[in-house]
Amino acid sequence: MSKKVYVTRPILEGGIEMLKKKGLQVDVNLEDRVLSKDELKKAITGYDAVLCLLTDKIDGEVLDAAGPNLKIVANYAVGYDNIDVKAATERKVAVSNTPGVLTEAVAEHTFALLMSVSKRIVEADKFVREGKYKQWEPKGFLGPQIWGKTIGIVGLGRIGSFVAQIAHGGFNMEVLYYDVKKNPEFEMRFSAKYRNLTELLKDSDFVTVHVPLLPETHHLIGAKEFGTMKQSAILVNTSRGPVIDEVSLVEALKSDKIAGAGLDVFEKEPELTPGLADLPNVVLTPHTASATREARMAMSKIAAENIIAALEGKTPPNLVRI
Repeated sequence: MSKKVYVTRPILEGGIEMLKKKGLQVDVNLEDRVLSKDELKKAITGYDAVLCLLTDKIDGEVLDAAGPNLKIVANYAVGYDNIDVKAATERKVAVSNTPGVLTEAVAEHTFALLMSVSKRIVEADKFVREGKYKQWEPKGFLGPQIWGKTIGIVGLGRIGSFVAQIAHGGFNMEVLYYDVKKNPEFEMRFSAKYRNLTELLKDSDFVTVHVPLLPETHHLIGAKEFGTMKQSAILVNTSRGPVIDEVSLVEALKSDKIAGAGLDVFEKEPELTPGLADLPNVVLTPHTASATREARMAMSKIAAENIIAALEGKTPPNLVRI
């Protein structure tokens, strides 16, 4: 009997085809919706591998429901805060992710949000579509210039580093960064300067967040931090929603403590904090930072590679360790 893989939502076919070529039975949740916990527990019973999305919450109870055959939970994402890795490790179930292939896509989206807020693209587009554009206005839709300004990068992983490359090379920006450790090579390459979080927020014209969601990064930026930022500052978040205290963000935007924000992730996703969607100085996208055909296909194939390795008794190339 062939081994079985359950895929919690439809994904690009590259990875599915790889799994089938290995003779694996692949079953996909064709309803294309997030399953409830009870539905997920029932759906994965008896499977040898689960290919899940960041919207699937995998805890010990869910892992137990799968049964003793389960060898791997392959997350179709870089982050894996949706999976209880400790519980999986205790049950000898491997957990893998898809690092590296999202870097360029997410960095591009970060700048798309930064530029959209700065250039007030969404507001201006709405203005034109509503027939309000009657003449050129010398004071219409003014925003900050990006060239030569200071960008503060919170979290210097692959994505944060690539954002720095775009900022420094493409926009002649001064780069500040905050991370758990300094990176002298990065500093030399991009003429970057290390700052603690408070200093970075105080000195940056643009702040972009690229940290994983951990207990210590939950609400990393809240009311106190917004009070530290420049009134003209723009915040961008393409990491995880709960890193930002969204209630405090709404208040900061409403009271002009900061100038604007671009968000691809939300604290209680997909729900929005009341008032957020009503603000003209915020641009919102539905967790689409990695939504390029190239990135999503690569994610599909990497997830498949991890599953194939685990089911062949090998260490998955992108094994998550605790």
